[in-house]
Amino acid sequence: MEKMNQKTLKGTAEISGIGLHTGKKSSLVFKPSPADTGIIFFRKDIPGAEPVKAGIENLLDNAKFPRRTSIGNETFQIHTIEHLLSALYAMEIDNVFIEMEGDECPGLDGSARPFIETFKKAGIKTLEKEKDVIYVKEPIYISNNGSHIIALPNDSLKISYTLDYPETLLRSQYASYTITPETYEKNLAPARTFCLKDEVESLKKMGLGKGSDYKNTLVIDDKEGVINNEFRFDDEPVRHKISDLIGDLAILVNYVCAHIIGIRSGHALNTRLIKKIKDQHKKEKLGGVGSPSPSVRRSNILSVEEIVEIIPHRFPFLLVDKIVDLTETKAVGIKNVTMNEWFFEGHFPNKPVMPGVLIVEAMAQVGGVLMLNKEENKGKLAYFMSIDNVKFRKAISPGDQLILEVEVIKLKSKVGQLQGRTFVDGKLTTEASFMCTIIDA
Repeated sequence: MEKMNQKTLKGTAEISGIGLHTGKKSSLVFKPSPADTGIIFFRKDIPGAEPVKAGIENLLDNAKFPRRTSIGNETFQIHTIEHLLSALYAMEIDNVFIEMEGDECPGLDGSARPFIETFKKAGIKTLEKEKDVIYVKEPIYISNNGSHIIALPNDSLKISYTLDYPETLLRSQYASYTITPETYEKNLAPARTFCLKDEVESLKKMGLGKGSDYKNTLVIDDKEGVINNEFRFDDEPVRHKISDLIGDLAILVNYVCAHIIGIRSGHALNTRLIKKIKDQHKKEKLGGVGSPSPSVRRSNILSVEEIVEIIPHRFPFLLVDKIVDLTETKAVGIKNVTMNEWFFEGHFPNKPVMPGVLIVEAMAQVGGVLMLNKEENKGKLAYFMSIDNVKFRKAISPGDQLILEVEVIKLKSKVGQLQGRTFVDGKLTTEASFMCTIIDA
């Protein structure tokens, strides 16, 4: 496969509707985000709630939340994310901030098509950073109660699926597609969720389907066919199954190259597969042995309380409100700039602008979290050694949300060379390279 760069949205977009299972209204606001951020949900209706990333570590048990894909943390849950994630993944959008009200993604017309239309209106932007692609090197096979899913080595993403309801009107359906944005938009995104008429009552007893109706769900009866609706494709159900599978693959975060074959598989089996793919990829990166470094936290999102456990900065000089992504080599932080900042009193009267030196300091603090989060550096201090190639491209004013992205370029002994960038609404505002050294406190 040719090298692919990461993507985000060009502008802001929003969508709202009723959840298929809860029947409650929800709204989503999509915003551009920097490379390597991933898909991150913010609950605007829960004050102080930590954001949650759409990743394996935040998946909720499908046995507890059946018939959908859900993620969550200690403060909230988000359900039925598969149509949204499917659209993002197939359109190759890797990074986006999602501000959400409600605990279930809107069902809309039961397909991923409305999300595609929303993203196209906002525009899709290619970033300078290359995608991190997982290549399945060895076959993976999972089976459970007559359902199967297989991942085979391939140089692109191809999905083949067999849907089998032998005693119903659906009978057996098979479809296979190499997934590209164009193929997905035309052949898979319009395919809607479905259920058999015989399943409706059991779903209601489970407390599901409260927002479903004949317009957003294809209800199929052996005698009547599709009730009060009609198929968009003769094989629409199997196409929807492929769309759902793509949504579950998005939980990998990485783009995957494989030929995935599903036979009657659903969300539970799909998520077992992506965990196997992730495990295989980790073993490959570790040379087949060992385990992840203990310095890697279970969560890659840090609250301000956790930040001050790592770096020594305190009011009024703590310039990072939250870390929304943290790996061994990269950290992304947030600084919400408000009119209450102490420096606006003198910089400048009647024209508040955040001082450039404090923007660089905020980047350095994120870099400090990145360096001092490592097990061998805990309890130590990170000191500036040099700052180079600083460029200020846009003034930062009250009301801006400053995204601070810092990456390790080179690390030698106790000296790190870092590259920092800041963004507002997806646009680059500041960049700088700097060096720091780690010393005992």
